[in-house]
Amino acid sequence: MSRILMIVSLCAMFLGMGCESHKEKKEEKSKYLVTSPLRKDTLVTHQYVAQIQSIRNIEVRAQERGYLENIYVDEGQFVKKGQLMFKIMPKLYKAELQKADAEANFAQIEYENTKQLADSNVVAPNELAMAKAKLEKAKAEKSLAQVHLEFTEIRAPFDGIVDRLHLKLGSLVEEGELLTSLSDNSDMWVYYNVPEAEYLNYQQAVHQKDTTKVELLMANNQIYKHDGYVQTIEGEFNNETGNIAFRASFPNPEGLLRHGETGSVLTKVPFNNSLLIPQKATFEVLSKHYVYVVNEDNKIEAREINLAGELPHVYAVKDGITEDDKILLEGLRKVRDGDEIEYEFEKPQEVINHLELYAE
Repeated sequence: MSRILMIVSLCAMFLGMGCESHKEKKEEKSKYLVTSPLRKDTLVTHQYVAQIQSIRNIEVRAQERGYLENIYVDEGQFVKKGQLMFKIMPKLYKAELQKADAEANFAQIEYENTKQLADSNVVAPNELAMAKAKLEKAKAEKSLAQVHLEFTEIRAPFDGIVDRLHLKLGSLVEEGELLTSLSDNSDMWVYYNVPEAEYLNYQQAVHQKDTTKVELLMANNQIYKHDGYVQTIEGEFNNETGNIAFRASFPNPEGLLRHGETGSVLTKVPFNNSLLIPQKATFEVLSKHYVYVVNEDNKIEAREINLAGELPHVYAVKDGITEDDKILLEGLRKVRDGDEIEYEFEKPQEVINHLELYAE
């Protein structure tokens, strides 16, 4: 009997605990944080995929045929203008220069003898003219042989960085064969494509503030320490993409940037009377952006928005919501479309300030 009483009392105790737990759960209904969009003047950042190029990047090619006798540089080495980089075996060209030099000397002697005879009226003036022409031809051939000999020494045309070496020492080099490339990285040209609408906005705002200044986001997701400036825009739009190419110039005193790198150009565009919302208040479905709007019945509904631009932690909204709407700020993954919620409202300016937005 006592055993039965003990079992009954235990059941009653567990039943009471269950009811109490259910009651506590009912009382602990979550409250969600809600805010509204903020209307404010600000700067919106646009990001464009970019290609980084040296202001001068050339192919260094052989100008004469022969065996590669010496290589004086290495890959990645910095060279000064006029520095010797390669030498092609010059023996043949030295012999040709010696021959041309001898023929020029012979023509000089022949001309001088003919001149003496012409001065004495022994030979006709035409013979003197022919001797002079022969001398000039010999001098020209000597100069040409000198140039061919100089072409066996390949020197840097400007200060720059040596790229990959394409031939090894002792290789037979053909005229015009690629030896290496040379890049002048003192300044870098950064190319990026801009859609037509944004190009028109840029042209309309180009005289306002400092709209030609841009930043470079490098591949490691760090901002390059030096600002760049838009220098030129291509003359035509690409009919297939609807874009036009911009070129910005960035100084490169530390040599951090190299030819062929990639990155992203960041431009800041002034947006007057812009509608701002925190990025964390949005979610994406099939590349479309949505927010949860709280209606008059305290029920949430998903609403698509179109973005005008992006700032750190904040989106500028083109359309889809108004500043009078209440949007869910946190707990987006805990709710579903149509859920009724209890919420606390936080002023939009306080929300934005908390996100450390710097706007004008």
